[in-house]
Amino acid sequence: MDCKDYEVIILPDKSFIHSFPSSVRVIPTGEVTPPYKRDIGAKKAKGEILAFIDDDAYPDRNWLNEAMKIFKEDSNIGCVCGPAVTPSSDGIKEKASGLVYSSFLVSGNHIYRYLPKKRRESIDFPSCNFLVRKDLFLKVGGFEKPYWPGEDTFLCLKILKAGKKIIYDPKVLVYHHRRPLFKVHLKQIRKYALHRGYFVKKYPENSLRIEYFFPSLFVIGIMGGFFLSFYFTFLFSLYIFFLSFYLFLVLTNSAILAFREKVNLVNKIKLFFLVSSGIILTHLFYGIYFIKGLLMQKMSEE
Repeated sequence: MDCKDYEVIILPDKSFIHSFPSSVRVIPTGEVTPPYKRDIGAKKAKGEILAFIDDDAYPDRNWLNEAMKIFKEDSNIGCVCGPAVTPSSDGIKEKASGLVYSSFLVSGNHIYRYLPKKRRESIDFPSCNFLVRKDLFLKVGGFEKPYWPGEDTFLCLKILKAGKKIIYDPKVLVYHHRRPLFKVHLKQIRKYALHRGYFVKKYPENSLRIEYFFPSLFVIGIMGGFFLSFYFTFLFSLYIFFLSFYLFLVLTNSAILAFREKVNLVNKIKLFFLVSSGIILTHLFYGIYFIKGLLMQKMSEE
């Protein structure tokens, strides 16, 4: 990176043989969740800004420099974040997973998390690309909870309550390798949905948002409409129209996303089928497990 004044802290479960420059520190943490790892790293860090990134992500050359420019604008800016873009070098199934996330049908108005979009304030952002003032981080108690995923939602809420801004800027860019479709991708979706459903009632200030309910309403509509159409004839036509319109949207959006990619025709066609299937399965998995999260009394890691 162009930035010269920074250190790197790696937080593995166990120590390992390594040969890194003196600016890199390896701090074994034991087998704890990522938020606890980050809290440990934050206390050991020497800098004024903490820059969090996942082990399956890597930064753009100007990542730190662009973030520092924003911090210098206003002392009320507590956090800076940016998009986590799927690398062009990812395999076909990883690309497909990235396209599912970057689909408006899946991410809606949160699409800026996966694609560079215009600058804005945010109230909740993933910790795979998240920079925060160290004094603010320590003041609010860090991540504190064992939630994973969801640790970032809890931290963002505390930062907002402290009266600080979270600024998203497309130039604060990292590249994030995706989990391949379908099994591993859907496992991640299941975790996201469980925690978001749980957080809707636990931390409604930045989780009680109508868009998070849409997949569950979709699942209820699919199941309820199927059975009701047997008893009410007029509902059958409405149900078929709804399904047809939904499939039209999915297939059209998948075609646009797939054929926009800079790959050969065979891979464009593969991407089309992977993405269309991935969008549908993502809706179903998220919808079902969001409801389960709503009904849970406590998360497994608590």
